Amino acid sequence: MNLIVFCRGTRGTRHFALSPALLAGLGLAVLALLAASFGLGHGVARARGFLPADERIAALQEELDAQRSAVVAARQSAQDRVAALAIRVAHVNASVIRLNALGSRLVEMAKLGGGEFDFSSPPAIGGPEETIAGPVMLAGLAEDLDEIGLRLDQQQLQLSLLSNYLVDRKLSAEVSPRGRPVRSGYISSFFGRRNDPFTGERRYHRGVDFAARSGTEIVAVATGVVTWSGPRQGYGRMVEINHGNGYLTRYAHNLSNLVAVGDHVQQGETIALMGATGRATGPNLHFEVWHHGRPVDPGRFIRQST
Repeated sequence: MNLIVFCRGTRGTRHFALSPALLAGLGLAVLALLAASFGLGHGVARARGFLPADERIAALQEELDAQRSAVVAARQSAQDRVAALAIRVAHVNASVIRLNALGSRLVEMAKLGGGEFDFSSPPAIGGPEETIAGPVMLAGLAEDLDEIGLRLDQQQLQLSLLSNYLVDRKLSAEVSPRGRPVRSGYISSFFGRRNDPFTGERRYHRGVDFAARSGTEIVAVATGVVTWSGPRQGYGRMVEINHGNGYLTRYAHNLSNLVAVGDHVQQGETIALMGATGRATGPNLHFEVWHHGRPVDPGRFIRQST
């Protein structure tokens, strides 16, 4: 192949002979240059975010699939939490029902009437409204949990008040004299004025006498602490118990005392055995009740059941 080149300065021509091998090399060089230019342009376009439509669609599809998977996982997690909360609500509600039944049973056992502890309605309380910020929860479950929480608070308050009332009532009953101070026997002399069994003169009797067999058990009519245990002028062997709340009881003419000073005795506990020591005509218990330093008629306490 001949290549003719025109020269403007000399106004002549030059002839070049090109072989087939040289032409092939030139063609390859041109193709390589075009390929390099295309690759460089494609790289710059990709770097600047200019992708072909099919590649951009594929990338968007990938991102959409990832978001769809995340939504499914989040939905499943939420459903699991809702199911767990629903189960918890059911368990707490069952606990509320049991507490309600227990409270009603305690009220029944305590024989409290007049609606003092009504577990079917909230206790009367008051106070200014206070705003408490809390976390956002699922609407339905939040309402259920709030309602159950309120019921639990109400029942907790009811049970606390009931417990305190029963404890106070029990302690009051234990330290207040009540019931008979002997296991068996009968009243042989009452409280107040009577004829003295030794002189026949009218005298003031500060207690109640119980007659029974020698050795009959004598019991404390209330819980307290022994403040005297031994002989005392006119009383013979005597036990004295301080019950608090201003109450004190005395048990005299005993055959033997079974408690010592400082002992803590329970209501109904045996503290002595009946005898005829001191100023007595025979086996009997001389029983006195003192309140704030003054003797009172034990009869009203004896008539109360233990």
